Amino acid sequence: MIVERKVKIVTEQHNIDKPPVNEGFPMKEWTIEVYILDQDGKERQARCFTKVVYNLHPSFDNPVQTFTEPPFRCTNEGWGEFEMQIELYTTEKGGKQTIVHDLNFAAPQYENIHPAVFKNPSQALQALLRETGPLPSDEERKQLKKGDGSKKKKTFDVEKMADGLVKLSEDDLLQVIQMIHDGKDDGTFIQNNIDQGEFSVDLYTLPDSLMKVLWDYLVSLVFICLLWQFDLLTFISQQRANVLGRD
Repeated sequence: MIVERKVKIVTEQHNIDKPPVNEGFPMKEWTIEVYILDQDGKERQARCFTKVVYNLHPSFDNPVQTFTEPPFRCTNEGWGEFEMQIELYTTEKGGKQTIVHDLNFAAPQYENIHPAVFKNPSQALQALLRETGPLPSDEERKQLKKGDGSKKKKTFDVEKMADGLVKLSEDDLLQVIQMIHDGKDDGTFIQNNIDQGEFSVDLYTLPDSLMKVLWDYLVSLVFICLLWQFDLLTFISQQRANVLGRD
């Protein structure tokens, strides 16, 4: 799954009362902030990024500056204009996006819009991205739900399946993951983050044949559990009867 968003870079600058380093070039204080736009084009805090790194001109005493809290405000003083690289990081492995930003003093404030692409985001990152608009999988899910009425009634319940999967034991979960790998198709969305021990799958993207297999497997586990509970209750009843018989 690919999620697209737009990042807004806001730059403000003004003269400051300090002696110029180069004659004819007044000293400036400038500030850069990073925002993300929602589906209505409104400015929102870019919480989908964990840190932003500004790579300034090498003439600065601290040319690489890192900020970890939105809006990732970077403030410095200087006299010259230059291009810098702004690196936007997420928690994903390899989840860095780089923007080339032109710092100039033509206007007191200016904004630049840049595209941002998130490939196969984790469940945690998906939740943050939903703050600024729906995801492609959300639209697919709506279409699937709309089509349910015109199709033959399915023998499985996706919502109940999702609830049941999170309650499985580790061994049963490993079995389910193997079944998903064996039965998935090209349209299946899977996120497997081995480093963080996280496996996620969009159930709505699984083929119906695999969904039926998973549903039957979950039902069999519930049936086995019920049988175990029945045997336990039968054993307890027999023990009570034996005790009463001795009395």
